[in-house]
Amino acid sequence: MNKAAVDKIITVVGELETTLKEPFDRFSDTVAADVVDLNFEHIIRVSLYRRRFYGNRPPIKSAILATDATLIHYGKVHALLTQGSPINVRVFQDRKEAAQWLGVPIAILMADANQH
Repeated sequence: MNKAAVDKIITVVGELETTLKEPFDRFSDTVAADVVDLNFEHIIRVSLYRRRFYGNRPPIKSAILATDATLIHYGKVHALLTQGSPINVRVFQDRKEAAQWLGVPIAILMADANQH
């Protein structure tokens, strides 16, 4: 997981938000990331950008599945910086809990895990 990967994810999410028009919840599975090359400055910049870009659209949930301590911390920083916006971020260490919070069957969140 590095800056380029995070920037690509942000670009794709932004394009989907613009194209689809309808709000949608998100799930980020970071469990397969074996190397983390990020810093707090980049996470802060991305979080503030997401707040501004998403603006006053309808509320959405963004679940981050993380087991790496560094990614858990970065996810919590992102959650903190998006508080007060329509983007509700939570970090999970358990896929089942993330699925319950998002209100989807766990099988939906397993699809990506099975490809790693």
